[in-house]
Amino acid sequence: MSSCRDVRALALGLMLALAGPAVWAQTAYPGIGRAATAKEVAAWNIDVRPDFTGLPAGSGSVAQGQVVWEGQCASCHGVFGESNAVFSPLVGGTTADDVTRGRVARLNDAGFPGRTMLMKLSSVSTLWDYIHRAMPWNQPKSLSVTEVYAVTAYLLNLGGVLPDNFVLSNTNIAEVQQRLPNRKGMSTDHGLWPGKGLGNGGKPDVRATACMRNCVTQTAVASFLPEYARNSHGNLAEQQRGVGAQRGADTTRPAGAPQRPGDPPSPGAPATAVADNAAALTLALAQKHACTACHGTDSRIVGPGFRQIAAKYAGRQDADAYLLGRIRSGGQGVWGAIPMPAQTLPEADAQAIAQWLAAGAKQ
Repeated sequence: MSSCRDVRALALGLMLALAGPAVWAQTAYPGIGRAATAKEVAAWNIDVRPDFTGLPAGSGSVAQGQVVWEGQCASCHGVFGESNAVFSPLVGGTTADDVTRGRVARLNDAGFPGRTMLMKLSSVSTLWDYIHRAMPWNQPKSLSVTEVYAVTAYLLNLGGVLPDNFVLSNTNIAEVQQRLPNRKGMSTDHGLWPGKGLGNGGKPDVRATACMRNCVTQTAVASFLPEYARNSHGNLAEQQRGVGAQRGADTTRPAGAPQRPGDPPSPGAPATAVADNAAALTLALAQKHACTACHGTDSRIVGPGFRQIAAKYAGRQDADAYLLGRIRSGGQGVWGAIPMPAQTLPEADAQAIAQWLAAGAKQ
């Protein structure tokens, strides 16, 4: 009898030990937090692994991918994946022999000028997953499953991996994996993963000496940007992607410099100050909607600078209406071969930016 009680007590103790963290989380701070809903978990749990676990059912053709690419991807990555002065090329540098062999020869060619995405890609799941969760840059996760399959197929078609009539799907993606030019290029010959069979058996890739005596008991973490380095990457205030109230520092002036005319007003400023800074507020709108990722204030990035646009249409009577239409519909050919996709920002914001451009894009 005593042995049975001992077994039951041991089993109960193990159950409590295993459930301990969950029980503690529910009772230590009552009334704080809640369990995630199934819908919230599903929205977060979108990763696709190299064995294609997590890949949703669906399909998309190369032809469908070309339509999506030209409308939403080419403005940053080029019509043929060649990209531009801002982004690195996605395709190029691979051959039919690489597709057969599974290893890109030019990765070992010191004379080859660059390394494209397709030269380095070893798993098609990585490409699918990244497009799904991060693209397009200004509206991540906005592509449907069909569009992600289609764009992935189109990219691989540009690289000579898939034929023009191919339809990529969850049922044939494992076969496509066996056509990646650099599918055999991943190396485990390092100490990032321990264990036999993974490279060198777990030998660490760094050597360190642990602190065993006279150790510091308290540390102070601080950062300091030297004045000579403050503006080494240009004015951060014009490069920040708007996230709530965050704005990049104006690095063209010393830290703590007083505001100058045209700067966004300080919190609590009177209404007259806000009105006087309407131009700066509109520029902040352009930053918020990621317009500044492709357009500088004075100079070209992917597309023309804001003031270049303003100068081109300065004499046009309907400039604000025309520019609003171009923001809404996108276009190609006026400023070069790289197209601008249609923008989906709120109507009031689009009108404000169009009027600001028509008025000269003043700061």
